[in-house]
Amino acid sequence: MVYSIFSTKGLKMQNTDNASENEIKIVQLFNENVRGKIADSSQSNARHDGKDGHWLEKQMGIAHNRNTEPDLLGFEMKNATGGKTTFGDWSADYYIFKNPEAGLSRTDFIRTFGKPNPAKENRYSWSGSPIPTVHHNSTYNGSRLVIDENTNNISIVYDYSNDPRSDKSIIVPEHLQIDNLILAQWLGTSLERNLAKKFGQGGWFKCYKNSQGIYNCIAFGEPITFENWIGWVKKGIVFFDSGMYDGNLRNYSQWRANNSHWDSLIQREYY
Repeated sequence: MVYSIFSTKGLKMQNTDNASENEIKIVQLFNENVRGKIADSSQSNARHDGKDGHWLEKQMGIAHNRNTEPDLLGFEMKNATGGKTTFGDWSADYYIFKNPEAGLSRTDFIRTFGKPNPAKENRYSWSGSPIPTVHHNSTYNGSRLVIDENTNNISIVYDYSNDPRSDKSIIVPEHLQIDNLILAQWLGTSLERNLAKKFGQGGWFKCYKNSQGIYNCIAFGEPITFENWIGWVKKGIVFFDSGMYDGNLRNYSQWRANNSHWDSLIQREYY
């Protein structure tokens, strides 16, 4: 059964004239396998933040993977989240620890430009306060996020002169005690390609829950262009959320936006 009552820009309607055939198929899958249910994550790692998402993928017939292609019938799927939703986990094209001339291992990099986490037995991570999340934002250790206006390359840059740490001369190797040192860089061409693969076909949809955790709505947005996306990055709407930590080779380079922004992009909602 297709729930044909949906709203387009706040207007209730009783038809699906603007919906594609694949969109209707996705709504059918949601209605048959998800609507009215609470995610059963009992078979998942209880400490894993994405456990509900894995359940949702299974219900929608999506194999769990890290592919760069859209999840289902040309659409990228997003699950209900607390405050922010991810566009993609896109590692940088360049990290300074992969540059032999820098003389840094990945562990050295995280310990030099990251910080220890007392809640994790002082495990070092390149996340949280050491990370500049938005354009022109700078951090306590002299790092900042820079966007090249011509290429749309995004770089995390370190300035030794702006690093206020009293022991920086000990922490930072002497040959890296300079300004405008690129720690990580995403090429604009790579970001555009990643975005197009995920969001450039049918668009995207998000599955919502009510206050009791019951899935009760599915909403669709149009394909997202790189021009719009990079514009959101420049405005600070889309932000970098790093989760890199010592002991795990995955970089966890998330690009996210608050749910209020995602909600503003919704075109059709099926209740």
